[in-house]
Amino acid sequence: MQLEGLHHLTAITANAPGNKHFYTQTLGLRLVKKTVNQDDTSAYHLFYADARATPGTDVTFFDWPVGQEKRGTHSINLTGLRVSGEQSLEYWKSRLSGSGATTSDIENIDGRASLHFEDPEGQRFRLVDDGGGAPQNPWAGTDVPAAHQIKGLGPVMISIPDKYATDIVLTRVMGMSEIREYASPDGQGVVHVYKMGGEGPASELHVAVQPGLPIAQQGAGGVHHVAFRTPDAKTIHEWAKRLSELRIPNSGEVERYYFRSLYFREPGGNLFEIATDGPGFAVDEPLESLGERLALPPFLEPRRAEIEANLKPLD
Repeated sequence: MQLEGLHHLTAITANAPGNKHFYTQTLGLRLVKKTVNQDDTSAYHLFYADARATPGTDVTFFDWPVGQEKRGTHSINLTGLRVSGEQSLEYWKSRLSGSGATTSDIENIDGRASLHFEDPEGQRFRLVDDGGGAPQNPWAGTDVPAAHQIKGLGPVMISIPDKYATDIVLTRVMGMSEIREYASPDGQGVVHVYKMGGEGPASELHVAVQPGLPIAQQGAGGVHHVAFRTPDAKTIHEWAKRLSELRIPNSGEVERYYFRSLYFREPGGNLFEIATDGPGFAVDEPLESLGERLALPPFLEPRRAEIEANLKPLD
């Protein structure tokens, strides 16, 4: 069994309308699913992705009325977003600066041209030149030129104080390989690069070993979990069996309707999810109108009136 790269990343916002505006209007992503947290239906779960909602392109948010994240280790602390070439990075530096976002200079990190920025709530991102061609599924509903649009996730970085136990889980349980390391750009520790199936940064998890940092506390501007790709129900059955045989505490398989999931925590405390590529977001609404209405999985549909009454407007 081999994981096939990053599936999605789920973060936390305390301002759903502002979140939607930034990710659709500034970043030019498509809102591909407007639904609710299936475990807390008072909260939106918003999914932003490429035009076809391709697995590996989703940045998603739970809308919770919480305080700001307290940064530190035991956290998923940086989200990479792939673009095509240094010209795209120049475009994004200008666009983001013009929107009031905080950005870095363009610099070489781990052999790739990169640009750091933060969203209005302090969510941390790194735009990365992935060395590939133009985006495969550009979104026509944005003013971001197709050649400069965000292509998807990669890499994602976690911060832990000690590598030993996490390395065992990543390599012996999840089948990743450590392929290189580099100094953390913030000067706090060393970053170890682990590879899954697939190519380039979309197949990488970066592990920053940072024993000198305080323990993070999740909140707005922080990340809740990161998900990795597996093709289908058959393979997620195999992952569930593997975790159980190794006596790793886990959620068991969870039916999310748009994909099937399995959750567990790695030894550094970060929440991991393994998620299937299908059936996908077009299972309950046409591809051309994704995200235009509140979508609910069948088991929540009988509660639609109650759920809608407890949600605030997004626009």
